[in-house]
Amino acid sequence: MRRLYSTGISVYTILIRIAAYSNTKARKLIKGRKGWKKQITKVPSDKKVFWFHSASLGEFEQGRPLIEKIKKQHPEIFILLTFYSPSGYEIRKNYKNADLIMYLPPDTQRNARYFIKHAHPDLAVFIKYEFWYNFIFYAKKQGAKLYSIATLFRNGQIFFKPWGKWFRKHLQYFEHFYAQNDQTALIAKKYNLKNITVAGDTRFDRVAEIASQNEEIDLVKEFAANHFTIIAGSSWPAEHNLLVKLCNHGHDDIKYIIAPHELSEKQYELLEKNIGAKVSRLSQVSKDQIKDTRVLIIDGIGLLSRLYRYGNIAIIGGGFGKGIHNVLEPAVYGLPVIFGPAYKKFHEAVSMVEHKIAFPISNYQQLETIISELYRNKEYLEEKSTQTRLFVEHQLGATDLILQEIEKQIVNQ
Repeated sequence: MRRLYSTGISVYTILIRIAAYSNTKARKLIKGRKGWKKQITKVPSDKKVFWFHSASLGEFEQGRPLIEKIKKQHPEIFILLTFYSPSGYEIRKNYKNADLIMYLPPDTQRNARYFIKHAHPDLAVFIKYEFWYNFIFYAKKQGAKLYSIATLFRNGQIFFKPWGKWFRKHLQYFEHFYAQNDQTALIAKKYNLKNITVAGDTRFDRVAEIASQNEEIDLVKEFAANHFTIIAGSSWPAEHNLLVKLCNHGHDDIKYIIAPHELSEKQYELLEKNIGAKVSRLSQVSKDQIKDTRVLIIDGIGLLSRLYRYGNIAIIGGGFGKGIHNVLEPAVYGLPVIFGPAYKKFHEAVSMVEHKIAFPISNYQQLETIISELYRNKEYLEEKSTQTRLFVEHQLGATDLILQEIEKQIVNQ
């Protein structure tokens, strides 16, 4: 079965190479993986190595609090960080708390043997959904301690299919699973995975840390001062269409901050053209001009997690596509969040909807109704804001729980 699986991975890699001719993301992946054998030989042979693997940026953010605490408490440990997706690697390739950052090569037997031989990880952490079967097998064979953090299991996953026994066997190689929710723990126990703890989501710790740093963005602070402000984070054209209607037909004294998911000149121009009020880009606006601006476009990266402190309500992008983006970044500041219907695969969003501090919508009329209710009723907004902050506070501590176990089982041995 291992040979068959590796063959399938090889075929899939060929298909990615073909797709790279017309797909930018596939092209970046193929280019980024070149030279991985040379990169992995940079891992020193005389150091303890902790390897963290995440699919993309969102999963990295779940591992990040743990990486940073380990690095702070044990700077002598070599941190190896790998990504699958270009969207994660390209943004975090210069992350200062990892000693080596690279793409993970295709999960074939040959690649996994070579990688594990030179990486020689003492500890390997796979984040959320990431399970690379050959890498897991050879890491365990070489003696690494394997952990899964922010784990989410669903009944439909390949491990739990009638024909998924071979894949499920690899879950037995893990020392411990740190699950995000009770459902994951129940599924794990059903399939005799005993070493599981419901720790929660480490991203709560991360967003709380960012909020505590209190880093101001002076122009945005000036823009939002004494105004009811709606922030659209990681927005796509579907959200932009709704925002244009809100700006043109909604309450005149509401201000808007729009941070598109993709830095696109075309999207900036469409927003500027279609919105009747004064629109400015953050990179171009002056302090004097920003006073008269009603819609501020964020045309740079790395600011969104700090922007939410200036808002009253957040509209999160992605919900009319494959899935919503980060809802915890606004929640830590007490912002009720609104998003499209594609949210049910995201545990934190489902939980926020159940707590009535997040509002899924399917059309403009629903959006306008929710905005008006929160805008006109200050007591209602304050109630939702308080509930949202408390929701985040009650979820803190996953990072310390995981770190205590790793310290006990690995570092102090």
